[in-house]
Amino acid sequence: MARPVKMMYLESCPYCQQAFSMVEQLVAQHPEYGQVEIETVEESREPEKTKGLNYWYVPTYFVGDEKVLEGVPTLEKVEQVFIRALQS
Repeated sequence: MARPVKMMYLESCPYCQQAFSMVEQLVAQHPEYGQVEIETVEESREPEKTKGLNYWYVPTYFVGDEKVLEGVPTLEKVEQVFIRALQS
């Protein structure tokens, strides 16, 4: 059972768009990553969902309460989100 993942992003953020593409690419390469549910929160439209979360840059991924990635994404960093989520 995968742990919950929350991704904070901004619609206008080019790094966030890259992160979405990386997620799609990784799920295509590793079908088991498809079991990880990622809740996406557009922070300017849903600020109430970001309350109490400690981050400054987007995209930011939390696995449970642990911040796993903040800022400029790479394929390796995004893959760590999936790996952490699938660890029990």
